[in-house]
Amino acid sequence: MKLSILALLLTFSTVATTFAQKMTPEEKTKYVKSITERADKIVANLGIADAKKAEKVRNIIRDQYSNLNDIYAVRDLKAKEIKSKLEGNKVERDSALVKQNRGVMESLAKLHNKYISKLSAHLSQDQIDLVKNGMTYNVLPITYKAYQEEILTLTEDQKKQILVWLTEAREYAMDAESSDKKHAWFGKYKGRINNYLSAAGYDLKKEGIEWEKRRKAKAQGN
Repeated sequence: MKLSILALLLTFSTVATTFAQKMTPEEKTKYVKSITERADKIVANLGIADAKKAEKVRNIIRDQYSNLNDIYAVRDLKAKEIKSKLEGNKVERDSALVKQNRGVMESLAKLHNKYISKLSAHLSQDQIDLVKNGMTYNVLPITYKAYQEEILTLTEDQKKQILVWLTEAREYAMDAESSDKKHAWFGKYKGRINNYLSAAGYDLKKEGIEWEKRRKAKAQGN
């Protein structure tokens, strides 16, 4: 008898429990230590003088990493289960995986909004931006600065559009499951930015060559 997509997806909580049980106390301790240290590094750049407040913010960031990991770990186990149980039915299997992925994206969006709300209770918008940059390897400020250094004739409207897209990329990258996936989000949006600039008449290859010349000249003190 075929197992319906709905029946498969309803076992989500069971899979979550199974995942939690699989992590040994040693593994759990090591994992919590790792994400706590990661959160500490981010908080260190926020300029929070109150130690208790800094700890609260650190814990919010740490818990976000943990919650994201839970979502992706359950997703992987659930996808494996779907593929196994619907191995002989490609159409139903693919449909179940698409539906599952849609549910994952909805869960990530809800978690993202709750996370920003929690941070907002303790931090200014500038500090929240620093947290977001810390979670995404500072790709936004680095890339935004690079575009302006590479293309010296960018208009204010073009700079604004570049920043809008990089900011959108950062929102997705914050929730990504790995370094590669975080960078992939920025790569996707950098492709959009490059197409936008090319359509505006910029020769990006030429701009890149000229930028490299300027960098070399600066390094040599010219």
